[in-house]
Amino acid sequence: MDAKEFESLPASELHDRAVRYAVHHGDFGFLWNLLKVIPAAEAASGHDTETANDLTRVSALLSDAIAAGEGDLGEALRPIYIEYLSKHPDA
Repeated sequence: MDAKEFESLPASELHDRAVRYAVHHGDFGFLWNLLKVIPAAEAASGHDTETANDLTRVSALLSDAIAAGEGDLGEALRPIYIEYLSKHPDA
């Protein structure tokens, strides 16, 4: 798939593909980057309380990374998933 095809997928599918590919290939760089951008994505999607919690608790970030394909947060993270999946079209 290319970036244009990825654009048509729902955020939850982008999340699942990107995280599954990164875990399968041991791409901890992507997973770490995802953890770093989740607080900003939560703030952008109106989840200010979760943002404050995530900045102080790594366990919250790990939990969020697993579920970061749903709702407003998934939509806020779409560009991250599309960029990653475009680099790995076999994902």
